[in-house]
Amino acid sequence: MTSPSAATQRTYLGPMITIGLLFFIFGFVTWLNGPLITFVKLAFDLDDVNAFLVPMAFYLSYFFLALPSSAVLRRTGMKRGMAIGLFIMAAGAVCFGHFTTARIYNGALIGLFVIGTGLALLQTAANPYVSIVGPIASAARRIAVMGICNKFAGLLAPIVFGGLVLHGLDDFAVRVNTAPTPQDRAALLDAFAAQVYIPYMLMAALLAGLAIFILRSSLPDLQPEAVNAHATGAGAKSIFAYPHLWLGVAGIFAYVGVEVMAADAIGVYGEGFGLPLDSTRLFTSYTLAAMLLGYVAGLALIPRFVSQERYLAISAALGILLCAGAYVTSGAVSVGFIAALGFANAMMWPAIFPLAIRGLGRHTETGSALLIMAVAGGAIMPWLFAILKQHIDFQLAYAALAVPSYLFLLYFGLRGHRTA
Repeated sequence: MTSPSAATQRTYLGPMITIGLLFFIFGFVTWLNGPLITFVKLAFDLDDVNAFLVPMAFYLSYFFLALPSSAVLRRTGMKRGMAIGLFIMAAGAVCFGHFTTARIYNGALIGLFVIGTGLALLQTAANPYVSIVGPIASAARRIAVMGICNKFAGLLAPIVFGGLVLHGLDDFAVRVNTAPTPQDRAALLDAFAAQVYIPYMLMAALLAGLAIFILRSSLPDLQPEAVNAHATGAGAKSIFAYPHLWLGVAGIFAYVGVEVMAADAIGVYGEGFGLPLDSTRLFTSYTLAAMLLGYVAGLALIPRFVSQERYLAISAALGILLCAGAYVTSGAVSVGFIAALGFANAMMWPAIFPLAIRGLGRHTETGSALLIMAVAGGAIMPWLFAILKQHIDFQLAYAALAVPSYLFLLYFGLRGHRTA
């Protein structure tokens, strides 16, 4: 006779596979930002502050579109909402490819903003979906599986993009700097920028195809308020009656900020030591590889040996130690400590998100949208790093932003997550 738990697992296995495919696709798109920073610095002849407008444009879309996304999802349902998000991402990929080929930086940033808009809608639906499709106590494990899909794609993204577009960067930079005339220099940069066109058109076609697949799939539409309510009548309260949600919003802001710094800013961090561009373009993959290991560790330990909130606190403490290691060392060793932050960061989103939406009842979708808005931390903190390192030592600038963030995450893991 089949046990109830086994039957329940089979019930959400199919939806988990479909959502896992989604997380893989938008993981690939998201973690292109690291090598894109290196790309736009050359293609558009930018300094670090302007190059870091790449993650700024991408992640700010979450802040502006997350709450509207919640309203859209209430009208469309989670399934159609995810498909709409994929179509929007496809439009953004087309926009980015066209404007980058024309070397119009503002237009390229608009394309990234549109991609982020689609992702905001997609994640506003997908993250609570994964949290509530099964028991809330094991939500961190399910989100960790999605994280493995996401970060495995992120591990591949810089390698694939680097192989297609960023190979031979050091030689190319020399050729650009020694071009005999401004016209020759412009021709080199035009040809370099045009290399992204076909990859982004293919990406757009893939995203549109996946949207059609989602629409035609048997993916069920869940009702968050029916699944995620305490027996104490959570639906009758105001959303402001849940301090753990608002602390979770701050936690997501801090977490995404340090995650994007470790993954997207690591190349610029390495350049601060004079490391060659052909090496730094792959540093994002090292951080993502560490994150994959962190997800595997989290899956093995949560919730059998340690709770998701305790694991969050341990991860935050590890982040503080790794930041200290990066600050007191230099060169490849210091870069290695930054990459190792991927391990510390891996299980933070899977822990924070379900803890923050626990017991919200009818406010689950709005709470989820607020948490998605906090992804703007990925826009603000790397950009602040680019600004700060113009005025103080870049290692100190990194530590000054990351250590306070990990301290707050430590607090949330120890006390801030409590619902009462």
